[in-house]
Amino acid sequence: METAKLLEAIIENAIDGIITIDKQGIVESINPAALELFGYDADEVIGNNISMLMPEPDRSNHDRYISNYEETGQKRIIGIGREVRGLRKDGSTFPFRLAVSEVFYKDRKIFTGFVHDLSKEKQAEIELKKHTQELELKVRERTKDLIKLVSELEKAKADVSVSLEKEKELNQLKSRFVSMASHEFRTPLSSVQLSASLIDKYVEKSEYGPIEKHTNRIKSSVQLLNTILNDFLNLEKLEAGVVLVNKSDVNIVQLGEEIAEEMQMICKKNQHIIYQHTGEISSFHIDPNLLKNSIINLVSNAIKYSGEDTFIEFNTEIGDNSLLVTVKDNGIGIPQEDQINLFEPFFRANNTGNIPGTGLGLNIVKRYVELMGGKMEYWSEVNQGAIFKMNFIQ
Repeated sequence: METAKLLEAIIENAIDGIITIDKQGIVESINPAALELFGYDADEVIGNNISMLMPEPDRSNHDRYISNYEETGQKRIIGIGREVRGLRKDGSTFPFRLAVSEVFYKDRKIFTGFVHDLSKEKQAEIELKKHTQELELKVRERTKDLIKLVSELEKAKADVSVSLEKEKELNQLKSRFVSMASHEFRTPLSSVQLSASLIDKYVEKSEYGPIEKHTNRIKSSVQLLNTILNDFLNLEKLEAGVVLVNKSDVNIVQLGEEIAEEMQMICKKNQHIIYQHTGEISSFHIDPNLLKNSIINLVSNAIKYSGEDTFIEFNTEIGDNSLLVTVKDNGIGIPQEDQINLFEPFFRANNTGNIPGTGLGLNIVKRYVELMGGKMEYWSEVNQGAIFKMNFIQ
C-alpha cells in the first residue's frame, strides 16, 4: 500500500506529463503535468481516445498505429521515442518528446506515455537561429562595408598618386616654361631694342636702306612674340576645356590655297610651298578654324626647320567620307630618341639649336585633331625631313 501511494505521489508531482492508455487507445490516467500541458481537466480526457490530444494526420492514423503494432509487432514509438506535436484544448499545437513503454498488468496490456515539453528548447533554437542569421547578415554587411571602405581607400590612394604625379608634371612644365620663356622672349626683344636704336642713328644720317632692314627685323621679332603668345593662349584654352568644335562644310581647296599663299610670305629665301589637292570633291564637314590653325602650325614648323632653297609640300585629299592633310619638308628632321616626347608640351628636340620655338605647337595640333575626331601620324629622320599627316573620317 505504501509503495502504491509513493508511486502515485511521484506520478502526480512529476515535471513531465505521464499518460496511460489501453490497447484500444482509451486514456485511463493522466497526471497534472500532462493536463497543464494540454489545457484539459482530467474528466475531459479520461475515457476518451488519446487521439484527441493529437493534430492531424496523427489523430486519424493513431488507432491504425496500435493495430499494426498488435498485428506485426513493428514498433514506431514504443521503446524508441521520438519528437511529435501535441494538440491543446485551445487548438494550438506544441512540440514534445514522446517516450512510450509497454506494461503488462493483471493480464492487461497498458501503454504509458511520457511527455516532455520541447517548447522552450524549440523557442531557444528559433531564437538562436534568428540571432545566427542576424549575425551572419551583420557580418555580410560589415564585410561589404569593409570591402567598400578598402576600395575607397585604394581609390583615394590612387587619386593622391595621380594628383602627386600631376603636380610633379606641372612643376616640371612650369620649370620648362620659365626656362623656355626667358630664352625665347629675350631674343626677339633684344632684336627689337637693338634695331630700334639703330633706326634712330640711320634716321639722323638719312640712310633709308638699313632702316628697312631693321624694320623688317622688328616685324619678324614681333611676329615671333605673337606666335609665342598665341601658343600660350591656345594651350590655356585647351587645358581649361573651353575649346569647342564647330563643324561646317568647308571648301578644303580654297582653304588650302589661302594658307599656302599666306605662309609663302614668311618663307625663307627661295623656299617654296607647293600645294596640291587630290579628289573630285572639294568640300568636307569639319571645324575650319581648328583645321586652319593646325595646318598653319605644321607648315610654319616646316618653314622654320627647313633651310633656304627648299620645297615644302602641302597636300589635301578627300576620299569616301575622309580627309587627309599632309605636310612634308626636307629639313633637319627629328632624332629617333626624341620622337617619344614629340607631342609633350614645351618639348623641343635636341637638334633645334637656336631655332626659335615654344615646343607647344605639335601638342596643340594633336589635341585639335583629336577634338575634331581625327588621328595624327608622322615620320621623320635626322637630315631627311619630316612628314605629318592629319586623317579625318566623317
